[in-house]
Amino acid sequence: MIERVEITDLIRSFSASGAPVPVNVDTVTRRLRASGQHRAAAIVEGMPSRDGLLAQHELDRLLLRVHCELMRLAEELQLGRRVLEVLAPWVSQMHSSGPEPVRVVDVGCGVGYVTRWLANNSPWEGMVHFYGVDLDPTLVEFATQQATREGSQARFVCADAFEPGRIVEDPPRTIVISTGLLHHMRGVALRGFFEAQAQLQVGAFAHWDPQPGALTTLGAWMFHRSRMREAVSRHDGVLSARRAHSATVLLESVEGLGYDVACRDRVSITQALRPITGRRSP
Repeated sequence: MIERVEITDLIRSFSASGAPVPVNVDTVTRRLRASGQHRAAAIVEGMPSRDGLLAQHELDRLLLRVHCELMRLAEELQLGRRVLEVLAPWVSQMHSSGPEPVRVVDVGCGVGYVTRWLANNSPWEGMVHFYGVDLDPTLVEFATQQATREGSQARFVCADAFEPGRIVEDPPRTIVISTGLLHHMRGVALRGFFEAQAQLQVGAFAHWDPQPGALTTLGAWMFHRSRMREAVSRHDGVLSARRAHSATVLLESVEGLGYDVACRDRVSITQALRPITGRRSP
C-alpha cells in the first residue's frame, strides 16, 4: 500500500514561478484511496470544484482557516517561547562576533505566528531581523496583514528560502527555523532540505516537529477532535503525528553536513513538538 499522506500535501500545487496550479479532484482522490484513506478522499470530494478542478478561491479560504487552527495549536503549546529559549544563546554568540544584525528565517511559516511572536516578544530589538517564508501567497498575505496590525517588524516573503538565496544573504549570521514542516518530507527530500542549509552554510538551524509515538498520536487525536473545526485539520493533524520522524532518522539526515546536531525524543504531552538543532561546526 502507498504511504499515507496529508490532504494539504495534495490539494495545493505551485508552478516553478510560484503561481498556484489547478488541482484535479479525481487525481487527489485516487491517490488517497490507493493508500486506504477513504475518509480523506470523501473530504476532498466534498470541497467546492469546477469542471473537475478544486475551486481556487474557496481552497484559499479553506487553507487559511486550517492554518489559523494550527496557529491556535502553536499558542496552546507556547511554541514561540520554546523557540526563543533555543535561539537566545545562538543570537548572543553571533552578536559577540560582530555588530551586523542576525537573521532568523522561518521556513514554511504559514500565517507567521512564530515569526511574529518572536519579533514582538524577543529582547533583540534592532539586533535581529525576522523573516517568514512560505510558498503560498494567500498565507503570506495574511501574515503580512497581521504583522502590520500588530506593529511587528517581522517581514514575510512568498518564495523558497534557499533558492535563489535572496532571504539568506549572510549565511553565517542566519538561523533557519521551522515548525511542523519536517514530517512532510521523506527520504531524499528530507536529506535535501538539510543539504540546502549546509550548502548555504547557514550558522544554525532549529526545526520543530512532532515526536513519534503512541502518546503523541493520542494527544493529537484528543486535541484535534476537541478543538479543531475543519475536517482537513482533524485528519491531517493526527496523521502528521503518525508520520513524524524519529530522532534517529532526523540525525541521519544531517550526518556529515558540518553541523553539531542534537535531537532526542521526549515522551511527554507538554513536549509534543521537539526540535532537531544544529550549529555549524567551527
